[in-house]
Amino acid sequence: MADELPAARPNRPPTHPGALLRDDILPTIGLSITEAAGHLRVTRQHLHRLLAEEVGISPEMAVRLGKFCGNGPRLWLRMQESFDLWHAERKLGGIVEQIPNMGSHAA
Repeated sequence: MADELPAARPNRPPTHPGALLRDDILPTIGLSITEAAGHLRVTRQHLHRLLAEEVGISPEMAVRLGKFCGNGPRLWLRMQESFDLWHAERKLGGIVEQIPNMGSHAA
C-alpha cells in the first residue's frame, strides 16, 4: 500500500513510544517521572506504565505528548500504530494467510 513505510529492519519491532520517552526525551530534558507526569497532567502510575511499555499511546496522550515535546500528536500516534501493527501481523500471521483477498471484488 502507498501509506506503508518500508521497515528498516523487518525482524526488529518498531520502537514503543514509551521507550523513546524513557530513554531519550526525559533524560535529555532532565525530568523525573513525577515531574513529567505533573507537566502532562497524568498520574505518575500511568506515565510509569507507558514508560515500562505496559500501555500504549492513546489519542489523548498523543495530544499531551505532542504539546509537551513540541512535535505534535501525529508522530506519537504513528509510532504506536507501527508498534501495534508489527506485533499484530506476527501474532496473526498464519491466520491471515488463510484469509482470501477479496479486494478486486469490492465495490
